[in-house]
Amino acid sequence: MAIKNSGDPVIASQTDRVGYVPTRSRRSSPWRWFFRGLVIIMLSALAWAAWYESETSYLQSRLLPPYAQRMTFEVSSRSNETVRYPVQGPFDERLGYVRLPTMLKKLRDKTFEVESQARFSPELQLYTKAGFYPPYREKAVAGLSILDGDQYDMYRFQYPRRGFATFEEIPSLMVDALLFIENKRLLDSTAATVNPAIDWVRFIKAAVFKLGDIFDLNLPSMGGSTLATQIEKYRHSYDGITGSIKEKLRQIASASIRVYQQGADTSGARRQLVLDYLNTVPLSAAPGFGEVNGIGDGLFVWFGADFENVKRLLAMPTGDETLIPERALALRQIISLMIAHRRPSYYLSNNRQELAKTSDAYIRLLARDSQISQRLMQTALAQQVTFRNFKTHPAFVPAEANKGVNVVRNRLVSMLGVSLYDLDRMDLSVQTTLQKDIQEKATAYLRSLRNEQKAIGLGLVGEYLLKPGQSNDVRYSFTLFERTFEGNQVRVQTDNTDAPFDINEGSKLELGSTAKLRVLSTYLSVIAELYERIQTEGATAVRADRTTTDPLTRWAVEQLAFNPQLTLPELLQAALDRSYSANSAEVFFTGGGAHTFNNFDPKDNGRAPTVRESLQESINLPFVRLLRDIISYITQQQWSDVSKVLKDDHDPRRQEVLSRFIDREGSLLLSRFWIKYQHKTAEERLEILLSGVKLTPVRLAVIYRYLYPEADEKAFAVFMKARIHDQALSSKTLQTLYRRYGPEQFNLQDQGYLARVHPLDLWLLGFMQKENKVSLSRVLEESKDERQAVYVWLLRTKIKNARDSRIRTTLEVEAFSELHRRWQQLGYPFAHLVPSLATALGSSGDRPTALAELIGVILNGGERLPIRRIKSLEFAKATPYEVKVAYPPAASNVVMHPDVAHALKMALADVVNKGTARRLQNAYHHADGTPLLMGGKTGTGDNRLVIGSGGQKSKARALSRTATLVFYLGERHFGTLTAFVPGSEAKNFRFTSALPAQALKGMASILEPYLQESEIISK
Repeated sequence: MAIKNSGDPVIASQTDRVGYVPTRSRRSSPWRWFFRGLVIIMLSALAWAAWYESETSYLQSRLLPPYAQRMTFEVSSRSNETVRYPVQGPFDERLGYVRLPTMLKKLRDKTFEVESQARFSPELQLYTKAGFYPPYREKAVAGLSILDGDQYDMYRFQYPRRGFATFEEIPSLMVDALLFIENKRLLDSTAATVNPAIDWVRFIKAAVFKLGDIFDLNLPSMGGSTLATQIEKYRHSYDGITGSIKEKLRQIASASIRVYQQGADTSGARRQLVLDYLNTVPLSAAPGFGEVNGIGDGLFVWFGADFENVKRLLAMPTGDETLIPERALALRQIISLMIAHRRPSYYLSNNRQELAKTSDAYIRLLARDSQISQRLMQTALAQQVTFRNFKTHPAFVPAEANKGVNVVRNRLVSMLGVSLYDLDRMDLSVQTTLQKDIQEKATAYLRSLRNEQKAIGLGLVGEYLLKPGQSNDVRYSFTLFERTFEGNQVRVQTDNTDAPFDINEGSKLELGSTAKLRVLSTYLSVIAELYERIQTEGATAVRADRTTTDPLTRWAVEQLAFNPQLTLPELLQAALDRSYSANSAEVFFTGGGAHTFNNFDPKDNGRAPTVRESLQESINLPFVRLLRDIISYITQQQWSDVSKVLKDDHDPRRQEVLSRFIDREGSLLLSRFWIKYQHKTAEERLEILLSGVKLTPVRLAVIYRYLYPEADEKAFAVFMKARIHDQALSSKTLQTLYRRYGPEQFNLQDQGYLARVHPLDLWLLGFMQKENKVSLSRVLEESKDERQAVYVWLLRTKIKNARDSRIRTTLEVEAFSELHRRWQQLGYPFAHLVPSLATALGSSGDRPTALAELIGVILNGGERLPIRRIKSLEFAKATPYEVKVAYPPAASNVVMHPDVAHALKMALADVVNKGTARRLQNAYHHADGTPLLMGGKTGTGDNRLVIGSGGQKSKARALSRTATLVFYLGERHFGTLTAFVPGSEAKNFRFTSALPAQALKGMASILEPYLQESEIISK
């Protein structure tokens, strides 16, 4: 804007010029340049500092070590509930760290107690709470180890199975190849404090490329991982992959703290990274081997290469011209595995040609970088790696054949809720109660018994023993326990087979006369009960008990009435001296029918031996009658005046008993029908039912109308004509059948009768038609009324005998249920007893170990101690997750009167001194040469499937033959030895329990020194 004054020229103001900016005075210019220079210097200093930090990690090496070194843990002798366990990560899962909270809970439920456990420092607690991976010396090699009672190795599974022990053991060529492919400057010695967890150049490039993805720019992808972060990733990240930027930062931070925990100088930590990577890098999974980790296992599994040979070849001097083809192949195999780590399954299983091309490229690059010679490069390019054929040459992990160890492993699987595969790879050390030296000697002895000459020399061939040529076919199983204040500890458990099947614990076998020991223990316990009851109730009760119906109570009352001063030990001896007939001609009503029994020696048929003699000579019929008396006693306890229930048809209690019989019988039938129909479609179930019926129009009509009550006549006609081919069914006939046999016309019992199928079978099919998937428990719950209804005839029939036989059967079943409860208190291993007097002779089956446990109760004065095979479990030793659990001192459970236990102990001694085990008399001795007190019970089981017709035995197929000896040796040791022949070959063997007795006698040279030493230690 112009300003006009009189006489003055027109002058335009500078401030009015468009775009004008006033300038500073010349006096301010030096400051401007000063500040510009200062900014440039500061930025340059910062850039230099950043560069210097990236090259040397100077600042990190000053700040991180003191912080990292405060992240510690210590093991204290008490439980710690503040431990933070990992929740993810392939290695943390494989080593069992992720599962530790669950497994510890399971162990506590099984009465284990924490003996010691790691505790985090406050810094480590906060660090792990923030989500970082705790810094500690992680294990490259770990796995299950099982120790004996004296801490000697019995089993050790190392995983990975092949690896380098130290960095110095790694061939330099292998190190150079790894660094060239993955992390070139990792071992740069010019900067001792550098942080190997981050390569700033690669990290920035990877970040820029990641930003390109955000803005949808077509930039190449690039990973920012170093060897350190790769290890963190495949060990601890979810599924071994980097799922987010946050996870990548977690890997970098965790790796940084880990490498600085040993101090500012990271040289040693960087060498350790190379060692750990080569030993643990994941290389997919292979059939028969499982997951493959580490270069050593990778060479063996994928290429069938010998790890030690590859190490030797690659460690040869660079200028050595020998074995060039072998070295070239080894180099190519190593490079292939290093490349395969990036996508293991992709390269090793599905795209091997692409792996070969990529390997070629890296081999050329190694030569261009002067890492290998031109000749080695050319030879390596000409080589082709050969992958293992897993069908013809499987890479199986050798299985452990030690039976005692396998029992421990199987128990651990059950206790911890894991598989055998997972168990072997866990970071776990288990101390057992086994004695390695005796276990190995006993195993070698049992295996030697397959040698014919050895068997003859030990007296195993002869009458009641083996025939010539049979030694190789007999399996022997042996278990030895020692009773201690910690429980009944298993010292030896072995057999002479390599099969996983364990006779002692994994079987249900008819062991014959060993069942007499259970019968005898119950008999004497009943006598003790009667003694205490009669003593408590006094003379009046004694007189009243003279009218009792069961023989055992009558006998006890008579004995105490005749001599009121009798002590319990005296009464027990009198009970052992009672006589029972051995007559085999009597017919016994038991198990719902009439049965007869035989003695082993027919000469015994006319005798009436005492109970003591019957035990010594293992005579059958006295024990059948003895068990009958026991069942009668139990029935009397369950039902007062039981004779009235059996005789008086108007006794209201008969209705109660019959209802229980009906319920049980119906439940049993429904269980069988349900098994027949489960996992079948509705059409398949119907076909199964019809296949068992001779079809007539009436039967088919009844079945269809019951199953499909809503179906119309048209659908009914189609169904009938499709199945009745040989008869012309007119429309009128079909109409009559449809209306006459409607479900509303008859009750379930009548419908079953008309259809000629069991009414409950028909009911179940109808129920399953409505609800396709039903459990057996639901079937039994819904069928309560139907089960009673279909047996209503039993309540209405005029034939009293039909009711009586069922009442007797029900009372017997209920008495056997009580007997079963008593036997379970003494260690009987199964959930059911056969409700038959044949149980006295072994028909209910048993297990050798369970019988040995009964011997332990007797030896321990009536107290049942828990069986211990495991002393302690130590998880994750030398890690922040370390915890050791052990059993507390054993709590005994009194299950037998001590006087009964003593009477049984001495009765069993007579079996060795005078009876069927007399071969063992004076076979074992104390250290001073005097005979060791021994006792036992023998039993022979001839297990056959008998097929009869019209009451006559027409065929018997041999299933197995067993001969068992349960024994005690002195005051502390007891066990069992079983001879076993499985399958149809058993029909050719006639050995008795004399065989295991003779075999145990032959073990004296092995067991006697151990028993004597144990006796001295206990004193």
